[in-house]
Amino acid sequence: MHHVGVLALDGVVPFELGIPARIFGAARDRTGTPLYTVTTCSLDGRPVRTESDYGLSVTHDASLLAGVDTVVIPPSQALGPIREEGRLPGALRDALAGIRPGTRIVGLCTAAYVLGAAGLLDHRPATTHWREADRLQRMFTTTRVDPDALFVDDGDILTSAGVAAGLDLCLHIVRRDHGSQIANEVARSCVVPPWRDGGQAQYIQRPVPDTRATSTAITQAWALEHLAERLTLADLAAHANMSVRTFTRRFRDEVGTTPGQWLTRQRVDLARHLLETTEWPVDLVAHRAGFGTGVSLRQHLHTAIGVAPQVYRRTFRGDAVTGVAGVAGVAGRA
Repeated sequence: MHHVGVLALDGVVPFELGIPARIFGAARDRTGTPLYTVTTCSLDGRPVRTESDYGLSVTHDASLLAGVDTVVIPPSQALGPIREEGRLPGALRDALAGIRPGTRIVGLCTAAYVLGAAGLLDHRPATTHWREADRLQRMFTTTRVDPDALFVDDGDILTSAGVAAGLDLCLHIVRRDHGSQIANEVARSCVVPPWRDGGQAQYIQRPVPDTRATSTAITQAWALEHLAERLTLADLAAHANMSVRTFTRRFRDEVGTTPGQWLTRQRVDLARHLLETTEWPVDLVAHRAGFGTGVSLRQHLHTAIGVAPQVYRRTFRGDAVTGVAGVAGVAGRA
């Protein structure tokens, strides 16, 4: 069983601290057997303060991290010299140094500073909360900070943006490890969206749509039921009973991307699911996902995750699936 170790630092943010246990703890195989075990530790095994008005007791110290398969570090509001100077305190430096080579390390939100101070983001892509992106880039100049991404998967080092983006990243990891069917079941259990592309914008110009305006959500749901059909921008606008200009503007305000980009992502996601869960020929998968031809599907899938349909399918065959670097390393940057 895959062991996830969560390191709670002083000042930890409770919401993000709870994400790994909730998401990974809900992942089970077809027989109902848990696929992950999640254990939380502090640096010295003692209680830690949270950013809220309570503390947390743990039963493990950071020596736990030397024996786990994945390390998750949630954000903290008390990073001190880590955020101010890019310097790790001795106890944290020693804890990270004890992690086995090849262990997957995940930094949620401002925990990217911890990874950066440890040298783990040198010459790598990363993200963090959009408010911290410029500062992170100035402090770690060789890191390629993406201020817009919800999460970035660089193989053994993964980072996420703020708050709910940690959910997206952990679901992505489940999908990378075990395929879309199990990830979708986890999302359904936790009542969260099963997939938000890592490249989706962190924030949009108007996060809360005008309540006087008609939302595009109904049209989004309708489009998801008709992905196999040829859907034009005019079709979507007509369904929403709006002009093309109004629909495009409102859609971008609500979703953070254009209708065309959103539609392509949904079709790629559906195609990936069909490749993982059916024996259908590539041309049939392409048709059902709305790409029309196998050639079109190959082009879009390669653009999204850098592999061909058959390569992707071989990666996810079998009951227990493990991520392959060629897919995993790019999936978060689709």
